[in-house]
Amino acid sequence: MQKPFFDNSNLAVNYLPNEKDDKVDLSEIIAILLDNKWLIALTTAVVLAIGTAKVFIDRPVYKSDAMLQVEAQSQALRTLEPGVSIQKTEIPVMAEVELINSRMVLGEAIRNLGLSIIAKPKYFPIIGEAIARHYEQSNKDNKVSNAFLGRTQYAWGGESIRVDAFMVPSNWLNKKFILMAASKQGHFQLMLEGELILEGEVGKLASKQLKGEQQSLMLFVPLLKARPGTEFTVMRLSEDKAINELKENLLVTEKGKLTRILELTLEADKPELAVQILNQIVNIYIRQNVEKKSAEAQKTLEFLNEQMPLLKERLAEATTALNDYRTRQGSIDLDLETQGILKGVVELKTEITKLQQQRDELRQKFTESHPSIVSVDKQIARLQGQMNNHEQKIEALPETQQVILKLARDVQVNTELYTTLLNNSQTLRVAKAGAVPDVRIIDYAISPTLPIKPKKVLIMAFSLILGLILGIALTFIRKALRRGIEDPDLIEKELHIPVYASIPHSVDQEKLNKKIKINHPRKVKEPLILAVQNKEDLAIESLRSLRTTLHFAFLEAQNNIIMITGPSPGVGKTFVCINLAVVLAEAGKKILLIDGDMRKGFINKIFDIGRENGLSELISNTISGRAPKWDVTIHKTPIVNLDFIPSGSIPPNPSELLLHERFGHLLENISKNYDHVIIDSPPILAVTDAAIIGRRASATLMVVRAGQHPMRELEQSVKRLTQGGVPLKGVVFNDLPKASSRYGYGYGQYKYIYQYSYNKAN
Repeated sequence: MQKPFFDNSNLAVNYLPNEKDDKVDLSEIIAILLDNKWLIALTTAVVLAIGTAKVFIDRPVYKSDAMLQVEAQSQALRTLEPGVSIQKTEIPVMAEVELINSRMVLGEAIRNLGLSIIAKPKYFPIIGEAIARHYEQSNKDNKVSNAFLGRTQYAWGGESIRVDAFMVPSNWLNKKFILMAASKQGHFQLMLEGELILEGEVGKLASKQLKGEQQSLMLFVPLLKARPGTEFTVMRLSEDKAINELKENLLVTEKGKLTRILELTLEADKPELAVQILNQIVNIYIRQNVEKKSAEAQKTLEFLNEQMPLLKERLAEATTALNDYRTRQGSIDLDLETQGILKGVVELKTEITKLQQQRDELRQKFTESHPSIVSVDKQIARLQGQMNNHEQKIEALPETQQVILKLARDVQVNTELYTTLLNNSQTLRVAKAGAVPDVRIIDYAISPTLPIKPKKVLIMAFSLILGLILGIALTFIRKALRRGIEDPDLIEKELHIPVYASIPHSVDQEKLNKKIKINHPRKVKEPLILAVQNKEDLAIESLRSLRTTLHFAFLEAQNNIIMITGPSPGVGKTFVCINLAVVLAEAGKKILLIDGDMRKGFINKIFDIGRENGLSELISNTISGRAPKWDVTIHKTPIVNLDFIPSGSIPPNPSELLLHERFGHLLENISKNYDHVIIDSPPILAVTDAAIIGRRASATLMVVRAGQHPMRELEQSVKRLTQGGVPLKGVVFNDLPKASSRYGYGYGQYKYIYQYSYNKAN
C-alpha cells in the first residue's frame, strides 16, 4: 500500500517543539511591535496632537499666595480680679482657617469686589477663547479683532466689558444673559433665552420694572468695547454660589506643624484678579479680628460703667452712715482684735463681690451649667462659709463695737471695689484704643508672572508616553482580536495537511503594488514581478523552497498540472502563481501559466497583454469543434521559458465551460509541451471553478494568508475540495509577519519537510 506523501508521525520526529515555546519571548514582542510600528506611530502622533491642542486651548491659571502668623491672644483684657482672664488665652489655628473660609469674610470680599457679577465675551466653541487669547498677546494697538469665518456674534480678541451693577429678581439668579453690542455705537441689548428684555447705553444706568415682579431689573455698564453684534455672557450669581466658587479656588493651610503660620493661595485666570481677591480677604480678616477685640473691650467697659455709679452711691451712703454714728456716739476706737476681724471681713466681702460681678459677666455669655460659672459658684460658697465664721465673732462683740465694725466694713469694701473698677475701666479704655490683632500679615499677595496651568512640558511628555502606551496596547489588542490562523503548525495539527512553504511578508512587493496602481505596465521595461525585480527577496527564497518540494511531489504524479487556489479573495494566490512560475522557469523548466479566473483574472495586466483570445475563447472554440488558435492564445513573456494564457473575455457561464470534457482534453494536449502547467483558479469558497479545475490537476495547492482565516473557514475550504474530488496536496502559508518569520517559518520549519521529502524520494 502506497504511503501518503506527508506523514505527521515522521514530522514529529524531525521537528521537535522547543521547551521554551510556552514562555514569553522578548524577540517575538519586539518583532510584533516592529510589524505594527506605523500603528504605534500614528496613535502616538494623534495623542500628542491632542495634548498639543489641549496646551493651546486650555485657559492659563495663575496662582497667588499670602502668609499670616496667628499669635496667642493678648492678655490685655482682664477680669476684675488681677491674674484671672475671662476670655480664652489662645485660639486654635484651625479655628482661624475656618474663620477665613466663612461667609462672614468671603461674603464681604465678594460684595466689595463685585465678584457675584460675571461678564465675559462669548467665544467660538473649543478654540475661540484660545484664538482670542493669542491675539491679545500680540495686540499692541489694543484693537478689536476682525470676525473669523463670518461668525460676528463671537469674540475673536480685543473685546472687553465691565459691569458694575446688575440687579435681577431672585428667580433669575444664576441664569445666563446675553448682552449684545448694538449697531449704534455705545448701545447694547440684554436678552434672556432669546427674548429682548432690556436696552441701554454705556455709562448710564439702565433699569426696567418687570411685569409680575416686585424687584426691577437694573444694569450699569461703564465699559463696552466690541464690534456691533458681538455677544457677551452676563450672569448674576447668588451669594451661596459665589462663595462656593471662591472656596473652590481658595486654599488655607498651616505651613508646617505647630508653626501657627497660615498660607493662603488663590487660583484665577487673571493674575491681577488673584492678587486683588487674596489681599481683600486678608484685609477683611485682619479688620474683623481687630473689631472683634475692640467690641469685647467695649462690652466689658459698658458693664463696668454700669457698676461704677452704683458702687459710688453705696460708698457715699456707707461713709455717711459711719460718720453719723461716730457723731452721735462719739469717737470710738476699735481694739486690735476687732480690727483683725474687720480686715478679714473686708477681704472676704471684696472677694465675694468680685466673684459675683465676674459671674454676672460670664452669665452674659454662658448658661448656668457652664464649667466657668460652676467654678465661680463654688468659690463664692467657700468664701461665704468663711464669712459666716467672722459673722459669729462679730455677734460676740459689744453692741457699739458691732455697729462700728459693720459700718467700717461697708465703707472699706465699697472703697476697694470702687477703686478696682475705676482702675479696670481705665485699663480697658487704653486696651480698646490700642487694640492689636492676634494675626500678623507676613506677606501680602503679589502678581504672579507665570501660569501654573496648563503645565505644557508635563502635558506634552504625558501625551507622548500615553500615545506610545496606547499604541502598544492597540497593537496587542489587535493581535488578540485577530481570529485568523498565524501559526502554520495549527494547520498541520488540525487539518492534517502539510504546509509546503511559509512565505514571509515582502516590503518590496508592497512597493511593486503601488507602482502597478500608479504606473501603467507599458511604462516599465521589465514586468513588475518580485521574482524579476528582486531575486534575493525572502519571499522568493521561500518559493524556491516550494519549487524543491514540488519536484519531489511530482515524482509519482499523474500529470504536470498544478492548480493554485485559496479560501477567499485577497490571499495572494496570484502572487504565488506568477512568482512560482518565474522561479520554475529560471530553473530551466518550460512553464505555462494559465489565468483560470475567467471572472476577475488580471494576470494579463502584469505582462501588459490583452485579456481577449484567452482561456474562455480557447475552450469555446474547442467545444464548437473549431481548431484552437494556439499562436494567438499562448503569449510569450519577457521571461525565458515562461508562456502565458490570459483568462479571456468574461463568459456568461464560466463553470459550464470548465465542466465540459473538451477542457480536460485541452489541458492534456497542451501540458505535453511543457514541464509544468500552473493554473490560477478562483477562490474555492467563492465559486465552484476551483473544484472543477482541481480534478484535472495532479497537485492542488491552497494559499492561506497569515492571520486572515479562522480555522472554520479553512475546514470549509478543504471540505469543498474534498467533496469535489480534489486531493489537496499542501498549503502555502503566505504573507507571514516578521514576528513569525523570526521563528523560522520561512525556512526553519520547512527544512524538516524537505528532509523528509528528500528521504522518501530517494
